[in-house]
Formats: sequence, C-alpha cells, structure tokens
Amino acid sequence: MRMASFHEATAIRALDSHTYLAHFPNEWCIGSVPHGGFVTSCFLSTAALHFSTTHAGRNQPHTITLHLTFLRRTSVGPARFSVRDAKLGKRTSTVHISLTQSSSDARSTAEPSVVGYLTQSNLFTEQGISLPTQWTLHPPPPPRPSFFHSLKPGTADDDGDKNWMLCPPSHPQFRKAAHRVKSYLPRNGQLEPGMADEWICFAQQQPGEKFTQESLGFVADQFPQIVEMYPGTAAADTTARGNPRGGIEDAEEEEEKKKKEKPNWYPTILLNLDIKKCLPPQGAEWLFVRVRAKKIENGRMDLEVVVLDEGGALVAVSNHVCLILGAERNLTRGGGTGEREEEEEGSEKTSKL
Repeated sequence: MRMASFHEATAIRALDSHTYLAHFPNEWCIGSVPHGGFVTSCFLSTAALHFSTTHAGRNQPHTITLHLTFLRRTSVGPARFSVRDAKLGKRTSTVHISLTQSSSDARSTAEPSVVGYLTQSNLFTEQGISLPTQWTLHPPPPPRPSFFHSLKPGTADDDGDKNWMLCPPSHPQFRKAAHRVKSYLPRNGQLEPGMADEWICFAQQQPGEKFTQESLGFVADQFPQIVEMYPGTAAADTTARGNPRGGIEDAEEEEEKKKKEKPNWYPTILLNLDIKKCLPPQGAEWLFVRVRAKKIENGRMDLEVVVLDEGGALVAVSNHVCLILGAERNLTRGGGTGEREEEEEGSEKTSKL
C-alpha cells in the first residue's frame, strides 16, 4: 500500500466557510500519536485554505505567526478544524482555530485537543522599516554541504561531503514520521551539549516532494533529540555509520546498543512559530535546522528552533515547551485512540519526535 505524501497527508477540505476536515494517517505518527509538527502543518494548511476561500479578498495568504497549545493527545483518523475570525484587518488578520476529534465515549462531547491563534499577512507586499542586525548562528555550523548538487536525495551515498553525513533516526517502529525525511548531521558530532544541527530533505517516497510554507510546521518540530545526545545514551555514542567518540569500527556495536535502548517520548505542551520569509513557489528541497535547549530539568525542557534555507537566509524561528516521558506513556492509557483521559494528564497528549 502506497504511503501518503506529506502534501496528501496534510490535505484539508472545507465543510463550510469556517469548518475544515482532515485525516491523520498512521505513518505520520510517533508511536500511536500524530507527530506534533505534522499537526502544526495541518493548522497552517487550514489557515491557508480559509484565507484563499472565505477571505480570499483580503489577499493575506501567508501565516506569519502561530501559537499552539496542546491540550490532549491527538489520534489517527478524522480531525475537525473550527475557525473563528478573531480580528480581520487591512495588513494582518488573526484567527482562532481549534482541533477536535470524535470521542469513543458516546456520553461525552468531543473537547479540543489543540487550540491556537494564527496571524495572516502577505509577505510579498509587506512594507515598513527594515534594519540590519548583528544576529548570526553561534557557534557557526560546519560549512554547508557540498552534496546539494552532487548527491541525489533518496540514495544512501553521502560520502561526497566531509562535514555532513546521513543519520537515520533511532527506533523506526516508534518514530515512523521521522523516517519520512532524510537527516544529515555533522560528521564530527554536534558542536555543543544541548544543541543539534541538521540539513533535511524529504525521503522521496514521493519523487520530487519539497518543503512548502505549510511544511514549516513539521520542519520546526523535526530534529535530532537533544536528550539522546547526552553521554550515556546510545544515540550520543554513534551517528549513522560513524562513531565520533570511538571510530567507524565501533559503529555496528553502538547501533545494536541503540536498538536495545527504550525510546523516550517528547510530547509538546506549547509551540510558537514566527515565519520570516516565503519559500520558493516550487518549494525548497533542503532546509537547515538548529535546535537548542536552555534548560532541561525535572522532565521538562524548552527548545529554540531556527530554520534557514539553502542560501543561509532566516526562514523561521520556533519555540517549544515539551515533556520528557517514556514511550509507554504514548502507547498506553487509550493508546491515542481519542478516548477521554484525566484532565491533569491532558498536557501530555500530542507528540513530538
């Protein structure tokens, strides 16, 4: 059976002028829960459709800011997005969108799983003061890959680049959505604890698939897990075929260790996204992502995510708050089937990598 492409999986259709429907497929899940970035992209797709139909005359096709709060876990299956026009303006407009899914309990009313505010504008017609800043990535990442024009995405041959190497994510049966992209990490290891760099492209299940504006929700939530790069975890000791701490000859042994290690689950509580520029109309094949944590404590962490395009231009900035839990919390207690769960556990419901 052919797996849905990202574009197909995030397709939204209108039920009426302010209600939209989607379907969350299993292959875009972490465990039993749809990937949080995938869900974020569905919010972006909903806003794009709403402003290309209901509010087409406003000419505000681009989301410039998004703020989502994840209240309950989402699940595979139908999803309904309800839109409320919070403020319609000349330069920007803001909508409130809530995601609900049917409850298996006939006595209960479906409650929102994720709620958010999205602000729309037109990135092509924006005008106003523009000033240079001294911002740059620090520490600077390794030089950009040489394989953009020499490596064909979808092949396993990444030996042409001396700084970056293909690194499949661990626990493929649990992290299904993560295997829908190819992730290239620094060949000599990440630059600092609490930080990770990567270049990513789609894994080419669908030939020619590229990142679009709506894909940025997924990109902002698709990165190597910082927790698993700390010493003592298998993921910290090896990346793909090489082993920065030991040597290539140790890679197979370390890979076996990684397979035996139980995965963590990192459910999102909050996700903000600030989109700075438009990707090309035909989409972007490659994007750079840097993720950084300022504090990891008591099973909770913050994440700052920076997305750059192939030329190094700033595309988006995202900030997350997420929890650190064992995978069993994802796979049990209803297993993400949409069953109503205890409210005090509600913030642990929607998944990140």
